[in-house]
Amino acid sequence: VQLVESGGGLVQAGGSLRLSCATSGFTFDDYAIGWFRQAPGKEREGVACMTDVDSGRYYTDPVKGRFTISYDNAKNTVYLQMNSLKPEDTAVYYCAADITVCTAVIGTGDSVDYWGQGTQVTVSS
Repeated sequence: VQLVESGGGLVQAGGSLRLSCATSGFTFDDYAIGWFRQAPGKEREGVACMTDVDSGRYYTDPVKGRFTISYDNAKNTVYLQMNSLKPEDTAVYYCAADITVCTAVIGTGDSVDYWGQGTQVTVSS
């Protein structure tokens, strides 16, 4: 499985960004997919995950109601739409795939096998 993120950048608080993760070798038959993030000086934390194209979405409390995970089958790409961004959302965001992602997302993701390279999101106040 290969994962390549894009879409990070600098945005003002209250703004929006959409992250993309292009996948290859990924199928929901074998894996779940999700997003994690790591801020400077902090542990990596889960953000969101999904276990199927049309169902099985989970969001961690800090992003619930503001972020949306989705998957485009035609493009083999998972998205993270981030709205109402806050300075505390500043982090490197990683796409991750593994059968355990929707369990790992409540922790630091140490059990996850496949990771993208990360994309920086910076939210200014």
